[in-house]
Amino acid sequence: MMALMKTHRQLIDEANAVVETIPTIDAIDLHGDPGVVFVDLRDPRELEREGMVPDAFHAPRGMLEFWIDPTSPYFKAVFGSGKRFVFYCQSGWRSALATKAVQEMGLGPVAHVEGGFRAWKDAGGPVGEKPVQAKG
Repeated sequence: MMALMKTHRQLIDEANAVVETIPTIDAIDLHGDPGVVFVDLRDPRELEREGMVPDAFHAPRGMLEFWIDPTSPYFKAVFGSGKRFVFYCQSGWRSALATKAVQEMGLGPVAHVEGGFRAWKDAGGPVGEKPVQAKG
């Protein structure tokens, strides 16, 4: 087996050292704030299976950098809104890495939820169903 230069844990720790991590209970208090956009980074199957933060914007982790860059043909206007973005995933790992990446790209203000959606649900945060998208 090839030895890696950095493990996933090292990358996550490095990200958490330079991004804002919001304690779950504080994130729940931010829900509904018109100046905050929650961004769900999870796979669509996770959303269907477990639900999501109500009114969160779904941005699959693999498309995030393309969706936030206004020079990209995949740019999503929500990321040009000037609002505060709070990212989350299932456990806080993908969201730490994603928050670091978008922060390096210049999107701000940005943060992520400590413990992810699992901690959100465990703390009694609101959960909604994944919105149905129209086809065509």
